[in-house]
Amino acid sequence: MDVDLRPLLNIKENPDIPPFGPGDTVRVHCKVVEGDRERVQVFEGVVIRKRGGGLNATFTVRKVSHGVGVERIFPLYSPLVQKVEVVRYGKVRRARLYYLRERIGRAARIKERRPAAQPKGQR
Repeated sequence: MDVDLRPLLNIKENPDIPPFGPGDTVRVHCKVVEGDRERVQVFEGVVIRKRGGGLNATFTVRKVSHGVGVERIFPLYSPLVQKVEVVRYGKVRRARLYYLRERIGRAARIKERRPAAQPKGQR
């Protein structure tokens, strides 16, 4: 059983995916195929998990839609993920934010991480 792995070696990082991590609010543009039609669906939420470092890397995004929590797992290198936009960077101290599942409303908020200010003489 010979498997040709050469096409896998040509897979590179998608330039439309900026660096992001758990706690960040992202907007994922995902291609959806319905019958013979294709459209782009946008899913916006908080990244609660990022796993893997190779081609199987995935990230989980959670949002609350009409009072119901929705989580979706996206493969990082999938051709169906067209673009990822970081809406805001979150300041968290955990790699897995599963505790957000039990929190509702204001308790589920995440502080915003701001870039470090430059010293006055360096501007």
